[in-house]
Amino acid sequence: MLAQEIIRTQRDGLPLTTAQIQHFVRGLVDHSWSEGQVAAMAMAVFLRGLDRDACVALTDAMMRSGRVLTWPNMPGPVLDKHSSGGVGDKVSLMLAPMVAACGGYVPMISGRGLGHTGGTCDKLEAIPGYCATPDAARFDQVVRSVGCAIIGQTADLAPADRRLYAIRDVTATVESVPLITASILSKKLAAGLQGLVMDVTCGNGAFADTRSMADALAHSIVDVAHGAGLRTTALVTDMNHVRGRNAGNALEVAEAVAYLTGTPLATSFSGSRPGSPTAPPAGSSHGASMGNMNRGGLNAARDPRLHEVTLALGAELLVLGGLAPNPAAARTQLQTALDSGAAAERFARMVAALGGPTDLLERPHAHLAAAPVVVPAPALRAGVLGTVDTRAIGLAVVELGGGRRKPGDPIDWRVGLSGFAAPAQRLAAGEPITWVHAADAASAARAVEQVQAACCVGDGETLVTPCVLGRFGAGNA
Repeated sequence: MLAQEIIRTQRDGLPLTTAQIQHFVRGLVDHSWSEGQVAAMAMAVFLRGLDRDACVALTDAMMRSGRVLTWPNMPGPVLDKHSSGGVGDKVSLMLAPMVAACGGYVPMISGRGLGHTGGTCDKLEAIPGYCATPDAARFDQVVRSVGCAIIGQTADLAPADRRLYAIRDVTATVESVPLITASILSKKLAAGLQGLVMDVTCGNGAFADTRSMADALAHSIVDVAHGAGLRTTALVTDMNHVRGRNAGNALEVAEAVAYLTGTPLATSFSGSRPGSPTAPPAGSSHGASMGNMNRGGLNAARDPRLHEVTLALGAELLVLGGLAPNPAAARTQLQTALDSGAAAERFARMVAALGGPTDLLERPHAHLAAAPVVVPAPALRAGVLGTVDTRAIGLAVVELGGGRRKPGDPIDWRVGLSGFAAPAQRLAAGEPITWVHAADAASAARAVEQVQAACCVGDGETLVTPCVLGRFGAGNA
């Protein structure tokens, strides 16, 4: 079987056989397909697409290209959640221990930051000592004993996807629905899951920046997952604003800790050392901006939109796993896991079991690195926070050092943005839209200008997009 003939078949829009797809995947792993041939195949798929059966075959072959995890004698369902990415998206950090506290087992294999979006694995590595790359035996032991473990992708899981993605990344073929679908699901199937919920983010801070693309991706993932035997639902969620209030690795861990413990974010971790000349003064608006302003009786530790997305995704998982009869009952169980402290306890145990500090929840400020410079990004006029260029906000965090410009770049865990104003929040002139955490004054000043340019503060009311825009699953996929 010749690689060029398989490429020709796909180029001409003719159906590929399962044998042809398997030949392509073997070529990815053993390098019998050259980079030029892989790139040509990726472009042919990008331009011509794949039908559902071909995408199932590609997903299955990539899943079987490496080790496939199994979870024999697990006393509960093996479940996971995956997001297509966004800015400030720390949902996984809270959701995994919440589901574990409700009886699920979550072997979450997470990714690193990509472009303007942050990566869950990077966030957890902001915790001193946390091992995001444990060996297989340790990963198995932590999942079984704690109920959840969040780690980075290992080299032996879906290795075909790793090579294909690296080539897609430099050949302008990333935004292909069938290739995105196969990439995500091959890794999730290799993790041995029994149920998956997909968070397809949609908006100017997401890769799927239009509703039509987000719906197409959600439908594809659900359809192909079902074809591969994995029960899956997908939610399309809003990413036209920073998710939660903080963006940046240590700052997002701090927000997750505050969310799980119910501790107001300003007192749990300010992101600046007490007494620092650049720290916001005691009693300033910084304390309020780090939480929810506690307006309308809201818990200052839990941004309401972040909370809604977390509950919605978690409810899907509990129903998929047979742990709740319906979403309403599932949401009650998840809220109880939060309020009782059971979810926080699972997170603490996971961190300690993977090498992190045993008292992170009690003393996050003692363990999470703080930036030496913290300055406000003030609103240039009074008004209501309207449109936010969320992608530009994510890029500002990357330029501060909170992400990678190229593979292998080091990350500054300390930097980012905290206390980001909520959608449609009314601001006085000079009131912080957010607080910038930076390594030096020059980078802080640049970030302030970027935030101000990305945020529209104007007159009148602003329409706030719902947190959850759509659902794809049984009966509506």
